[in-house]
Amino acid sequence: MMDVQRIRKDFPMLKAHPELVYFDNGATTLKPQCVIDAVNDFYTAHTSNVHRGDYAIASLNDRLYDGARGSFAKLLNCSSQEIIFTHNATASLNQIAWGLGHDFLKPGDVILTTEAEHASNLLPWFRMKEEYGVEVRYVPLDNQANLDLSEFAKALTPEVRAVAVAMVTNVLGSIQPIKEISRMAHAQGALVIVDGAQAVPHMKVDVKDLDIDFLAFSAHKMCGPSGVGILYGKKQLLDAMSPVFMGGDMNARFQKECTYELKKGPSKFEAGTPNIEGVIASAKACEYLMEIGLDEIHAYEKELRAYFLEQMQKLGNIEIYNPDNLYGPIDFNAKGVFSQDAAGYLASRNIAVRSGNHCAKILHEVIGTDSTIRASLYFYNTKEEVDRCVSACADISLENAIGIFF
Repeated sequence: MMDVQRIRKDFPMLKAHPELVYFDNGATTLKPQCVIDAVNDFYTAHTSNVHRGDYAIASLNDRLYDGARGSFAKLLNCSSQEIIFTHNATASLNQIAWGLGHDFLKPGDVILTTEAEHASNLLPWFRMKEEYGVEVRYVPLDNQANLDLSEFAKALTPEVRAVAVAMVTNVLGSIQPIKEISRMAHAQGALVIVDGAQAVPHMKVDVKDLDIDFLAFSAHKMCGPSGVGILYGKKQLLDAMSPVFMGGDMNARFQKECTYELKKGPSKFEAGTPNIEGVIASAKACEYLMEIGLDEIHAYEKELRAYFLEQMQKLGNIEIYNPDNLYGPIDFNAKGVFSQDAAGYLASRNIAVRSGNHCAKILHEVIGTDSTIRASLYFYNTKEEVDRCVSACADISLENAIGIFF
């Protein structure tokens, strides 16, 4: 069983702000000391570039940077040659979409997705529609953004070349049946692209067991630094895919006649100087989560969310949009109060949540509103924090929410 109080001691932010209830983990997570130390150590003890120097410090950073692939490969159960470092999940999803459009897709091919997707898993495909003539279609969802496999089967026509879905949706926390989606899609010859930004930090994601073709997620949502994205892709697909960016370190050679040869493997997709200290520290975050145990994290968060939901459902002034989902954030509004006003009131009580449409701007067609409050938990949150949030939510009214601004 996780010792949450001991774990909380690993996070300097919680010591610096003891009154803060941080329920905005879906946006970004707090960082443990080991991650902060890794960044600080790079800048104070072994700063250099990577893959360019022959001196001792540069060799150390080569080992740390390239070794980080091994940490993420262990996390996902894949080869380190199938791990690419990008700037964030958005960059990873854009690389996938552009690479498929450039090398695999043709006009009339269909990308199958859902209306619950984050902008980063929709807008790249919209651009592929403009530039390459592909078609974007949506699988019907229930009112809590859960995908039904019978509806998916109907939508999976022969023209579908790729399926792009979030494993856990970022607003309602719907866990989609990725393994079954992969089986059905592959039977039709379609590729499966998974947005794992809200999944990988919270549960075991075994890419071999799920048999997915691509996976994108961000380090900053799993206790790592900002500016590091992780892209998993099956090796044969990565070998056949062109990189978005061209530049230093990703080429083997080039000539004045405008001919060039690219490197193999992950290096092909990592042009220019990367976020070296971020990648090294992200590996520390990855190892930190594996040491705690992703199954333990998942079980604890599920239990904490169930308690949170139970307490929120007792409040007469709160409308919850995902009461039947067992995981992910609690998405709600205070009746008669604009979400940002209500979130402002919660902020006045030292409770950090997010309000708005959460980068899912067409989800309102599923849930009937385009602005909500999202309270997203992580393994360092506690029942005591939930109680404080629920108590504050009980006090939200139009009068006190507007009053904090005047």
